[in-house]
Amino acid sequence: MEAARHGLRALPAVRLKQLPRMADFALWAAACETALWPPGTFLRAYCENRRAAVEEVIEADPVATKVREMMAKRPTWTGSASELLRVGIGCSSYGRSGAWPKSPRALAGRLRRARTLLRALGIEIAFSREGRGGSRIIRMSASHARLPRKTVSTGTTVSDQDPSNSANPAPGVEDIPCAPE
Repeated sequence: MEAARHGLRALPAVRLKQLPRMADFALWAAACETALWPPGTFLRAYCENRRAAVEEVIEADPVATKVREMMAKRPTWTGSASELLRVGIGCSSYGRSGAWPKSPRALAGRLRRARTLLRALGIEIAFSREGRGGSRIIRMSASHARLPRKTVSTGTTVSDQDPSNSANPAPGVEDIPCAPE
């Protein structure tokens, strides 16, 4: 109860550098947190949980995992769902698993569902129709500054260090911004 009273007093003065999803909740928790913890504790934990959730979902989806691996090696990829399907089937770990889509249409659907999570990793996916026949094209582009490494620390501590000053050229999932861009 004391934390709630403290939060009511502190709420008008609370300012966050970036508002994450569920901004009202984040502001309220940040206002209450100083009654129990040092400032910034809640937002660090909230962002770390979000980052871990993105990583877990991507690791559980063979399509998202394959796209992340592909885009770690190149800045762009353009082609049809059929071409992308062949790329995945060519990889024994993906093509032989029952989780890999069997048709271009199913693959495009899986890409659409994974698009938001992949965007959090710096991979943009766009669907369009081109040419006289209206061929369906998939365009993927990667911001290599935000692509994750293959291994990700799942520790509970989060650094306040500015990721742009990092000596590592390919930051991990821990460097995904908490707030939507």
